[in-house]
Amino acid sequence: MTDQAATQRGPVADIIKASGLRPTRQRLALGGLLFAGEDRHVTAEQLHAEVVAQGEHVSLATVYNTLHQFCRAGLVRELAIDGSKGYFDTNTSNHNHFLLEETGQLMDIPGDSILVSGLPTPPEGMEIAHIDLIVRLAKK
Repeated sequence: MTDQAATQRGPVADIIKASGLRPTRQRLALGGLLFAGEDRHVTAEQLHAEVVAQGEHVSLATVYNTLHQFCRAGLVRELAIDGSKGYFDTNTSNHNHFLLEETGQLMDIPGDSILVSGLPTPPEGMEIAHIDLIVRLAKK
């Protein structure tokens, strides 16, 4: 492990432990890619390619399982695009997204940039937790 990888895994291990998960080798490798810098929007396939490029032996199924564990622990948020493509967002705050249709790239829209009105009243005992809004962008 390089010196840079060792320093990144310390804070990543703390993040993983604080969420109630055990910092396994696979979680540390994937968490190092997800939580060591800027917020990210990644697919499981993108993350798998990145971790393999670092020399880690992690299956795509393990990447999916780990991402879903991170979702349940509140470390990432899953975004379903067109029902078939899933992105995982490391920014779990209440915000929405631009989707560049040509490339599939997601970009954050600040949380206070969009106002939604006319929402239905939720059923008894329920409340609206979040509204996911995707604004699709195409070249003129």
